[in-house]
Amino acid sequence: MKTMRITRRAALALTLAALPGAALARGDFSGFVETLWPRARAAGVSRETFEAVAQNLEADASLMGLRAKQAEFSKPLSAYLAEAASAGRASRAQAQARSHGSALSQIESRSGVDKEVVLAIWGMETDFGRDMGNRDVLRSLATLAYAHPDNPVYGDEFIAGLVMLEKGLAERAQMKGSWAGAMGNPQFMPSAYLKHAVSLSGGAPDIWTSVPDSLASIANFMKNSGWIAGSPPLVETRIPDGFDWSTLKQSFGAWSRMGFRDIDGDALPSSGEAMLFLPAGARGPALLLGPNFFVLKAYNFSDSYAAAVAVLANRIGGGAGVRASWPKDDGLDAAGRSRIQTILKQKGFYDGKIDGRFGPITRLAVHAYQKSAGIAPADGFPSKALLARMSN
Repeated sequence: MKTMRITRRAALALTLAALPGAALARGDFSGFVETLWPRARAAGVSRETFEAVAQNLEADASLMGLRAKQAEFSKPLSAYLAEAASAGRASRAQAQARSHGSALSQIESRSGVDKEVVLAIWGMETDFGRDMGNRDVLRSLATLAYAHPDNPVYGDEFIAGLVMLEKGLAERAQMKGSWAGAMGNPQFMPSAYLKHAVSLSGGAPDIWTSVPDSLASIANFMKNSGWIAGSPPLVETRIPDGFDWSTLKQSFGAWSRMGFRDIDGDALPSSGEAMLFLPAGARGPALLLGPNFFVLKAYNFSDSYAAAVAVLANRIGGGAGVRASWPKDDGLDAAGRSRIQTILKQKGFYDGKIDGRFGPITRLAVHAYQKSAGIAPADGFPSKALLARMSN
C-alpha cells in the first residue's frame, strides 16, 4: 500500500468514515467532480481528457462504511511475520527470481536496491501479482474525495490519475486497482506512478502486466526514498551480558563497542545509526533497525511492514526468519497502547498522536519513562504490567 503519505494503498492508514449517504442521495456527485476541473486544468489536463472521465462517472456506494483494516498496525509482530514473511512466500519469490533473473540483476545494478528486497515488496503488496485489485481507480478516488472534502489527498490523487491519461501513460481501462486507489503490481497511487514508475524496455512504464517494469519501479521508489546500497535494514542480535539499557538508539559502531553482534556472532555493519527494537520485550527477539529500515517505511509507514520486508528478503536470499523464540504475548490492544500514550503525554515524555500505534517515537518515550521510574529492563515495550504501573 503506497504512501498516502501518499503514494500507496498501505499508506491509507487512515480509518475511513462512512460516506455521507444523504449526500449521495442528493445526486450532486457529478457537481462535486466538476469542482475539481480548475485543479486538473492547472495540472495540465485538457478539458477533453477531464470530460472523458467525468462524464457519467458515478459515486461508488460500495465504499460506504468501508474501513481500512491493516494487520500491520494491529497484529503482534510474531503473528504478522508468520504470515507476511512465511517460508511459502519466500519460496514463491525464489521462483520469481529464477524467472526474472536477468531483469533483477539489471535493476539491482542500476538502483543499488537488493533484488531480494524488491521481490519481498512485490510479494507483500500483491503476492506476486495475484491480488492487484480490479476496481476503477479513478472512480474510487473521486468517491473518496467527495466523501472527505476536508482531506485533499484523494482529490490530488484523482487529478494525478488524469495527468497519467493526459500524458498517454495508461489507458483508462488499465487503471484498475484497490478500493483505495492503489494500482498494479507495486500498488502505486497515481502520484507515486508519476514520480517513481520506470520502464526497462522504454515507453510508458507498465506496472500492470510487465513484471520487469513493476520490479524496476519498486526499486526506483526505494532509490528515490534514500536507499543505501549494501546496508541491511534489519539485523537480529542478542542482548549482551551487562547491557545497562541506557539507550535504544546509537551508531552501529557504538553498539559493537557495547558487545553487540549479529545473531550468528558476526560483526555488525560498520556505518549508520541503529535503533534497538524489542518487539516482544526484553525476553523476546532483539532487532537492530538500520537506516534502510526507515527507508522501507516510505513505502508503508508500519514498523511491522518494514520488518516483514526485511525478514522476507533475508529468507528469499537463503537465510532464516527471526531466530530467537517469541515469549507468550504480553502486549496491549490499541486501547491499551492509546492509554500508555496518553499517560506519557501527561507526564511530558511524549508529544505525538494518541492513536494506539507504537513506532520509534513512542518506544523511545516509553524507554525514557522506564529509566526515569527506575524500571528495568528499560526495553521500550508497552506491556500490560507497564500500563498497570503507569496507571497507579
